Amino acid sequence: MRFKKILIANRGEIALRIEHACKELGIKTVVIHSDVDDSSIHVLMADEAICIGPASPKESYLSIPRIISACEISGVDAVHPGYGFLAENPRFAEICEENGFKFIGPKPSVIKEMGHKSEAKEIAKKAGVPVIPGSNQPITDIDTAKSISKKIGYPVIMKAAFGGGGRGMKIAHSDKELERFINIASSEAETAFGSGDIYIEKYIENPRHIEVQIIGDEKGNIVWLGERECSIQRRHQKLIEEAPSSIVGKELRKQMGNAARKFAEYVGYTSAGTIEFLLDEKKNFYFMEANTRIQVEHPVTEEVTGIDIVKEQIRIAEGKKLSFTQDEVKFDGHAIECRINAEDPENNFIATPGNITGLYIPGGPGVRIETHIYSDYKIPSQYDSLIAKIITKGKTRDEAIARMTRVLEEFIVEGIKTTIPLHLAVMKHEGFRKGEIDTGFLDRMYAKT
Repeated sequence: MRFKKILIANRGEIALRIEHACKELGIKTVVIHSDVDDSSIHVLMADEAICIGPASPKESYLSIPRIISACEISGVDAVHPGYGFLAENPRFAEICEENGFKFIGPKPSVIKEMGHKSEAKEIAKKAGVPVIPGSNQPITDIDTAKSISKKIGYPVIMKAAFGGGGRGMKIAHSDKELERFINIASSEAETAFGSGDIYIEKYIENPRHIEVQIIGDEKGNIVWLGERECSIQRRHQKLIEEAPSSIVGKELRKQMGNAARKFAEYVGYTSAGTIEFLLDEKKNFYFMEANTRIQVEHPVTEEVTGIDIVKEQIRIAEGKKLSFTQDEVKFDGHAIECRINAEDPENNFIATPGNITGLYIPGGPGVRIETHIYSDYKIPSQYDSLIAKIITKGKTRDEAIARMTRVLEEFIVEGIKTTIPLHLAVMKHEGFRKGEIDTGFLDRMYAKT
């Protein structure tokens, strides 16, 4: 099969990223958009654009009937969901396939299996991948929660069974805190993901968050593309990622990569995805969760491997074999990504939608900027606050940091507050420069300011 036209069921920088891949492959693009996104770059640059509803995501980017109608009207061959919105919704994938539109991603059954965290954990156990001790099923009552917590030992962390991004996560150090937080965690999960199911696992203090990029074709070939360090987080949301990790050496990289592949092979994974691990202070790694989509941070892997992951996703969906083997995957240099959000880091990271009155986007060797903003663009308040991703590559980690520091100092966004000052502070932090990081890094950094 050769795709002639693809519908992109997303917005912003990821929609634009997919457009770029399609254009380079000679494939026409159709984008959907809400009425407030009619002036977004991803809309202006597409071959066709269809407004499917008002600003509310439920009436536009999350409306499956309206998206399928757009597919039918435009006559596309396939749908790329990007990340977020419906990217990990198995029913959306099923409906696309039922209506004759190839879903560019894993099979719906795999999305369902891997998308439920407690089920994914059981899969990891069966595949022989190390897992964090915790509940095997969603927690239904406080007595069960206490029993499990006492068995594995405090502190414990409560997590939403569906979804991520820090929503539905609470840490408890005692029975009292467990009683206090369990209903809050369930309520947050219900609001964010439509399910109040939560599970409990041992909370590993001061871990590093390491994820492994995998990609598989529909002929049974699965490879891993190295790891990404994702430990710089705020409220469990990633802010800075890099590849490779400064702490993962050649042997540990191979062990984690093979573990990720074992998991993927067990479920028959196809397309791009990530297997996420926590790494403790003794360099023991544990399966945390799996993501059945392209990741926000995929560019750092592309930079160090030279592999275009989005193009590969499209080729796989067309029925083609992977264009490389595991032995052909080579790593070159070091790449860092900073997620720039329209938020005010000096005011509890409050979102700062509004008009961009002035903009300068720097360049230079080893610099890649992915963004949908431009001067006079109005950032809507209804969506995620991510407005740009800055990726820098160097021969060494030090060079990548130096380039990122320069770009952050030169990047100008006027009219709104952004997280650029926060990223600049991290780049200049002695601990970050030495690679002395974990998931509590930002909390400690802010505690000292």
